[in-house]
Amino acid sequence: MSVEPSRSGLEPDPRVPVVEEPGTTAAAPTPLGDRLVAIAEVTLCSGFPTQLGLIVLFTLVGAAPVTPAGQLSLSYIVLLTLADAALVLLLVWLLLRAHAERPVAAFVGTRGFGGEMLLGIGLVPAALLIVAVTFGIMVRVAPWLHNVPETPLEALIQSPAAAVWFGVVAVVAGLREEVQRAFILRRFEQHLGGAVIGLVVFSVAFGLGHLLQGWGAVVATGLLGAFWGIVYLTRRSVVAPIVPRSIAASSTTVTVTPVKTRVP
Repeated sequence: MSVEPSRSGLEPDPRVPVVEEPGTTAAAPTPLGDRLVAIAEVTLCSGFPTQLGLIVLFTLVGAAPVTPAGQLSLSYIVLLTLADAALVLLLVWLLLRAHAERPVAAFVGTRGFGGEMLLGIGLVPAALLIVAVTFGIMVRVAPWLHNVPETPLEALIQSPAAAVWFGVVAVVAGLREEVQRAFILRRFEQHLGGAVIGLVVFSVAFGLGHLLQGWGAVVATGLLGAFWGIVYLTRRSVVAPIVPRSIAASSTTVTVTPVKTRVP
């Protein structure tokens, strides 16, 4: 009769299944194909391809971005912003559905809508503080960043009707940007190295997207973009970031309009 050699306590018994503790299993690397698809989706929904395509289309139909007087055309800006927002939101919805992801789960999550709205109202002072501190530091440390005394967009507000359209554009753009930000952060989190990398990359891109308003606006909007991104990643809902942005757009319209429409 053969006797099975005894095993030392240092050798695992192959007959006993190994149970790994939670959190010890390394995440499988994202396949290259999935990363390439995610990069394509992020690029497509970044706003740059859609705006470029719309600008080409508008040019072909004879729409000009400037008036005969050499100023930005309000109707052009409104049409471009609304069309781009609709196109980006449609693309995001289609891409989520293509991956069997539910848009409501992606952008609202499981938190109550009312509670997120109240949180958004409470975040207004924080957003204002970020802007005030940022510009305060820039004035003292790098005043050259404030290189645009009056943004071209604010110069468009010359009448109450123009102010209303400006407010509509700001609200719609805010909705589009927060949904866009959440989608891009999700793709980075899932396939492109993590949400933190996505937060940094998109915040920089978001700030540079406001270069027309000056370098000061680039810095301020980049920091605000990072702040709204952190709120989304923490809450998994875009409702809280959208609320203060809508309030800011409405208040800016109300406060700027009397100045712009005042008769000298």
